[in-house]
Amino acid sequence: MTVQRVVVLGRGGAGKSTFARRLAGLTGLPVVELDRLFWQDGLRPLSPEQWAEIQEQLAGGDRWILDGDLGPHDVLAPRLRRADAVVVLDFSLPRSAWRAARRGRERTDFWRWVVAYRRRWLPSVAAAVRQHCPGAEVHVVRTPRAAERLLAALSLSG
Repeated sequence: MTVQRVVVLGRGGAGKSTFARRLAGLTGLPVVELDRLFWQDGLRPLSPEQWAEIQEQLAGGDRWILDGDLGPHDVLAPRLRRADAVVVLDFSLPRSAWRAARRGRERTDFWRWVVAYRRRWLPSVAAAVRQHCPGAEVHVVRTPRAAERLLAALSLSG
């Protein structure tokens, strides 16, 4: 299957943006980093209604990679409904925490989300994927080596 609309999800520090950029380089798909659109000045989140509207516009295109998981603030349905592939980077907490810490300082709510991701947020992400894009290719990636294999496979199918 050739992927044209890819959603990349995962806890903070998992490497979503890096994975998305690499996939874009291999497939020619344009990538949108959702964090840049979602967070307003002072790290204020958009309202769920505003966020859903922006995503409807983004997902309306024929070819894209939408990179981002906004945890408790996210509205996944608009982008999942149009996705033909979903990649969930489910790397370990120590790996993700180390990567996030290397990037710089983060707020306490970010760290709560990172720590609780697998237990609290991943089940709701999985349920949203099952509900909104049952026909999509779903890839749950647990190691950097598995991410490399997936990038190679997706680049061959594109």
